[in-house]
Amino acid sequence: MNNRKVIETLEMRIGYTFQNKNLLRQALTHSSFANEQKINKWDDYERLEFLGDAVLELVSSDYLYRADPYMPEGKLTKLRSSMVCEPALAYCARDIELGNYIFLGRGEEATGGRRRESITSDVLEAVIGAIYLDGGLQHAREFINRFILSDLEDKQLFYDSKTILQELIQKNGEGKLSYALVEESGPEHDKLFRVEAMLDGKKIGAGSGRTKKHAEQQAAYQALLEKRERK
Repeated sequence: MNNRKVIETLEMRIGYTFQNKNLLRQALTHSSFANEQKINKWDDYERLEFLGDAVLELVSSDYLYRADPYMPEGKLTKLRSSMVCEPALAYCARDIELGNYIFLGRGEEATGGRRRESITSDVLEAVIGAIYLDGGLQHAREFINRFILSDLEDKQLFYDSKTILQELIQKNGEGKLSYALVEESGPEHDKLFRVEAMLDGKKIGAGSGRTKKHAEQQAAYQALLEKRERK
């Protein structure tokens, strides 16, 4: 897929058409690609990510402040942090398959950069920054509301799955929660981990991921979904 087609396809996916296509191209450009192509060093996504991070914090803060007039500041801060942390943004990026549209250098491509949460979360923020510059705060807010702040109950369950599961098990006095690494596969630069959540030695959930932490999160999330279905 050529560069122009990548941009047009992603515009259709997110429901926003850029007046300045170069902004979206920049938001999708990793430094490894910029270096290979001898592009000006400012033409990768890092500056747009800086801007998008600030826009995301403003919009999510405003949303939470208005959503619950009685929520104390400490809880607001904790909830916002869970919504805009790296794993949460990477989860949202997967919803729109953002990794498929990133311009990566050959080395970064070979080491699994398209699936790396640190990259996909940064690019998502860069896209927010690009939309803000191209269409203003309202268009950026619409993007954030649609792709980050939607289905918050389910997303929060995923973001905080390990904490929520631990608290639930402690509250019910169900036993001891632990995580067991059951499989590790793939080359060193692109490992895949499979983990099982265990309650007193009995499997209650399973998950996989490119890091042990992410695999544990997936396992906890599956265990929570199973508990919810049994209610």
